[in-house]
Amino acid sequence: MSDFISSFWSWYIIAIVVGGLVFCVFVLAVASKRTVMADDNSTGHVWDEDLKEMNNPLPRWWMGLFIITVVFAATYLTLYPGLGGSKGVLNWSSKGQLEAEHAKAREAMAPIYAGFMTMTPEALAADTKAMGIGERLFVNNCAGCHGSDARGGKSFPNLTDNDWLGGTGVDYIAKTIAEGRQGMMPPMAAAVGSAEDVKNVANYVLSLSGSAHDSIRAQLGKSKFGACAACHGADGKGMQAMGAPNLTDKVWLHGWGEAAVIAMINNGKTNVMPQHASRLSPEQIKVLAAYVWSLSHKGDKQTALAPAGDAKAQ
Repeated sequence: MSDFISSFWSWYIIAIVVGGLVFCVFVLAVASKRTVMADDNSTGHVWDEDLKEMNNPLPRWWMGLFIITVVFAATYLTLYPGLGGSKGVLNWSSKGQLEAEHAKAREAMAPIYAGFMTMTPEALAADTKAMGIGERLFVNNCAGCHGSDARGGKSFPNLTDNDWLGGTGVDYIAKTIAEGRQGMMPPMAAAVGSAEDVKNVANYVLSLSGSAHDSIRAQLGKSKFGACAACHGADGKGMQAMGAPNLTDKVWLHGWGEAAVIAMINNGKTNVMPQHASRLSPEQIKVLAAYVWSLSHKGDKQTALAPAGDAKAQ
C-alpha cells in the first residue's frame, strides 16, 4: 500500500497534466506556421480530379479560443488543487468550503436559535416553530436510519413508542445525538451450552413475551437462561440503565422468531449510532433532542427533565 501513498503518484499526475498543456502549446505553435507547399496554396493532394486539400491558416477566432483555454487551464491549476498533491495558491478544498458554508448558515440562524436556548424542553416541544425546525433537522440527519416517520426498522429503533433503553430525558437524548452511542450484546452460545440448549433458551425468551414458541423447549431453556440474566435480569425485563432490552414485551429490534433469537445468542450484535456533534451546533442539538423526545410524549411532557437519560436500544 505504501506505493499508493508515496509522492511518486503526485509527481506522476503533475507530469501528465503539465505534459498535456505543453503538448497543446506545441500543437498551437506548429499549427500557427504555414509552409508553402504548392503554387496554388494547396498541399498538393487532389482527389476525384478537382478536390484539392488547401493549405489555409487556422481561423484567428479558433486560435484565440485555443490560447484562452490553455491560459485558463494554467491559471486554474495554479490557484486550485489539480497538480498532484498541490493545494494551489488559494489553498481551496471542498471540505474547507463546506465548513465555511456551515459556519455562514449557523451565523445566519443564530438569532433564531438564541431564543430557543432559554426555553425548557416542554416549551420547545409545544413551540410550533421550534418543532418545525426540529423536524427538518431530523429529516436531514436522522431519517436515513430511523425513517422519515421516526418509526425505524430492523436494527433501527422506533422513536415514537415508549420502549427506551438507557433511561429517559431530553438531556440524554441530546448527549446521544452529540456523542453517539454503541450497544453491544456479546455472543452467548458458549455460555449457554450446546446448540440444543441455545434453541431451548431461544424458545424460553420467546415465551417471556407470549410470542409463539415450543413450550417444552421453553421449559428446558429456563434453567439455561441464567447465562443471560446478568444483563436482562432473572425475570427477563432487562436493565434500562445498562441498555439491556426488556425481553417480556413484544418489541424486537433485530428481528423476531426462533431463528432470529438463536442468531442473536450465537453471534451477538453490535449497533452503532454515529455522533453528530461535528455536524450540528449545540443549539441545533437541543432543538432536535426536544423534537425526538416529543415523538413519544405527545400527551405526556412532564418527564422531560428526568435525569436518567434517554436512548433507544442499539
